[in-house]
Amino acid sequence: KTGKLAERNYGIVHYDSPDRRGVDVGLIYDKDQFTLENSNSIRLEYPADTAMRTRDQLLVNGILGGERVHIIVNHWPSRLGGEKKSRPKREAAAALTKHIADSVLTADPNSKVIIMGDLNDDPINTSCRVILGAQKDQKDVEPGGYYNTMWNFYSKGIGSLAYQGTWNLFDQIIISGNLLGKDRSTLKFVKAEIFNRDFLKQTEGKYKGYPKRTHAGGVYLNGYSDHFPTLIYLAKEVNPQ
Repeated sequence: KTGKLAERNYGIVHYDSPDRRGVDVGLIYDKDQFTLENSNSIRLEYPADTAMRTRDQLLVNGILGGERVHIIVNHWPSRLGGEKKSRPKREAAAALTKHIADSVLTADPNSKVIIMGDLNDDPINTSCRVILGAQKDQKDVEPGGYYNTMWNFYSKGIGSLAYQGTWNLFDQIIISGNLLGKDRSTLKFVKAEIFNRDFLKQTEGKYKGYPKRTHAGGVYLNGYSDHFPTLIYLAKEVNPQ
């Protein structure tokens, strides 16, 4: 409701999560493009560590381009304590995401699913590759399956965040297979992008080229984030009549 954003017709879907740091997930949407129908905040139950408090998964249902779309917004458990030790928590989160996505597609096979968020894993990790079954190549996506729009960037060494000189691609967008194909009479995936423009980057020092953080070491840097945004483009033919 302030600045340039006040000129845009944006809506917000947000619920409080139990995360101990107060981190939540949310969806900002353009009311002129997306009609909100329903939303749910879904809790990750993790019996192996009942003290764990992580982000809920946000399911948003609505109409985009005249079609029903289900958006699942995620921020899976972090790698705190090391990737290997924390891996089972992300795999549990992936299983929950898969259950949500499969459930909405079973109820309405013609609807589309978009899974997005900071998964704290790369496309090659078991959580994404095996549990979600998100494929690298479109030709390998079977009916009812999912395509990882970010995997080919990762294979080229392009990431959305960097740590100790290594790029990761945690900020993934995974789509249902019915968003693939050349028939543009319905919504279809066109391309993906990692939005790594120069104004988002650190310009000097040992972190040159990294995403420019808002704060680092208690110092205000006037940056945006330690992650680059990721995008997908969808298209649908418009009937001139």
